[in-house]
Amino acid sequence: MASVVFMRGVNVGGHKTFRPASVARDLAALDVVNVGAAGTYVVRKVIRPIALRAELGKKLPFEADLMICSAREVLDLIAQEPFSSVRAGTDMRRFVTVMARHPQPIPRLPVDKPSGEEWQVRVIAVYGSFALSLWRRLGRSIVYPNEVVEKTFGVAATTRSWNTILKIRDLLEA
Repeated sequence: MASVVFMRGVNVGGHKTFRPASVARDLAALDVVNVGAAGTYVVRKVIRPIALRAELGKKLPFEADLMICSAREVLDLIAQEPFSSVRAGTDMRRFVTVMARHPQPIPRLPVDKPSGEEWQVRVIAVYGSFALSLWRRLGRSIVYPNEVVEKTFGVAATTRSWNTILKIRDLLEA
């Protein structure tokens, strides 16, 4: 089955910069498709995660934290329609945080940061190694979903918008 790779902490603020499209071209034999600039790849050829890590490691100019999921895990998440009751817009955005492992234990949800009516991040659900959250900007200091998930669950993670996850679905189903 195909795989999806999510890199953590790359191409952010000049840290661990690289050209994702070049890496995808270098891995053409694995039928790799780049999704955006954050280090997200759909790997259509069947390859074991350990071999995929090794291949990516050869092409990157630095050591990268990789979260590798099967295509089935991503498609199953989407099939749950986890955001079906949430309207997204300029004041509310939907995010999926991919965790390095399944968190244990899972705290009582939702988790709001900061707590109360002025929350900026609300973690609403956990599906396997995926944490789903809502984000809203309230004008003061900004809290991001990734930092909330990492602190709450005590596990390394990387975050993508729900729209990116839907693009991944489209690539997997093409």
